[in-house]
Amino acid sequence: MTTRADASRSFWRPALVRRARAVALSALAAASLSGCGVVNHMIYSTTGDVMQGFSKEHTMPYLLETRDLEMACAMSESVQPLLMSFGRVTDNPDQLAVMMSLQAGGCAEDRAREAELESMGALRARQPEQAEDAIILQKRYYALAAQRYFKGWRHFEAFYGDPETEECPDFDEDMDEFIYLAGLLSGLQALNAEIQSTAPVGVPKNIGSIVARASGCLDNEKWWGAPMALRATVWAMIPGAQPDGEDAFERLQASDAIGEAEGVRISHVFHAIAAWNKGDMDRVKDVIRRHADAIEKRPADPEWALVDELATHNILAISDRLWMENTGHRTPMGGLGTFWDDEAPVGEVIDLDSLL
Repeated sequence: MTTRADASRSFWRPALVRRARAVALSALAAASLSGCGVVNHMIYSTTGDVMQGFSKEHTMPYLLETRDLEMACAMSESVQPLLMSFGRVTDNPDQLAVMMSLQAGGCAEDRAREAELESMGALRARQPEQAEDAIILQKRYYALAAQRYFKGWRHFEAFYGDPETEECPDFDEDMDEFIYLAGLLSGLQALNAEIQSTAPVGVPKNIGSIVARASGCLDNEKWWGAPMALRATVWAMIPGAQPDGEDAFERLQASDAIGEAEGVRISHVFHAIAAWNKGDMDRVKDVIRRHADAIEKRPADPEWALVDELATHNILAISDRLWMENTGHRTPMGGLGTFWDDEAPVGEVIDLDSLL
C-alpha cells in the first residue's frame, strides 16, 4: 500500500533529478567555456609572440632594405593597432612600437609640411582665408605627429629604461641598437612637433638634453655619424647646451663625412635642421647641395636603404620649403641641389632651328 509520503517522494524525485542534471550541465558548460578561454588565451599569446618575433626578424629588415617610404608609411599606420593589441595577451611589443610610432609620426609630419606649402602658396596668391585654413590644418597634423612620436618615446622608455636615470643598456644585436637610435629620434621629434603645433602634448621640455646624453650610448662610426649629429643638433638648438670647447657645426660636418662614406646620409638632415634653426640659409643650401651630390656619387647601403631614402625625403622637404618661399613652387623634378638663384651653366649653345 502506497502512503501519502511515498507518493510525495515519487512525485518530487524526477524534479530533483532534472535539477541535478541542470546543475551538472551548467557546471560542465562553465568548465568548457573556461577551458576554451584558456585555450584561446594560449593561442593568442603564441600568435602574438610569433608575430612580434617575425616582425622584428623579417618584416623590419625587409622594409629597411626597400626605398618605398609610402609603403612603409601605410604599413605603420595600418598594422600598428593589430600588433599592439597582442600586448593584451603577451608582452607589449615595445621595440616594434618605437619603430612604427616613429614612422607613423613621420607620416603625420609629412601632411603638416604639405599643409604648410599650401599656406605659403595661398599667401603668394593673396588668398588669406585659404592660407589661414592651411595653417590650422598644419598645426593639427603637427599635434598628431607629436602624439605619435611621444608614444614611441614612451615605448622606448618601457623597453630600454629611462635614459635620464639609467646607464646605457646592454644591446643584444645591431637591431636593438638601431631601435635605440630610433627611440632617441622619436623623443627629439616629439618636442619639435609639439612646438610646431602650439598645442601641449606633454613632451618633457628637457627631452633634448636627455637625448643628447643618451646618444653617447651608441657607436658614432658604426651608425653613420648619426649619434654625434643628433647630439650636435641639440647643442645648436638649445641655448647653453653646447659644452665648452665644442663646436656643433664642426661636429655636424664630421658626421656628414661619415654618413657620406657609409651611404647612409641621415646626418645631413640634422645638419640642415640645425642650420635652419640658426637662420643660416647659406649653410642650409650647402647641406642640400652636398646631399644631392652624395647620393649621385654613392648608392645607399642596401641594408639600410630606407634610412637613406628617408634622409633624402627630408632634405627634399627642406628644399621644397625654400623653393616655395622664393618661387611659389616646389623643387623642380631632378632639381634637388639646385636653386632659383644659381647661375646658368655655361655651355655650347644649340641652334634649335638646325634640329628641325
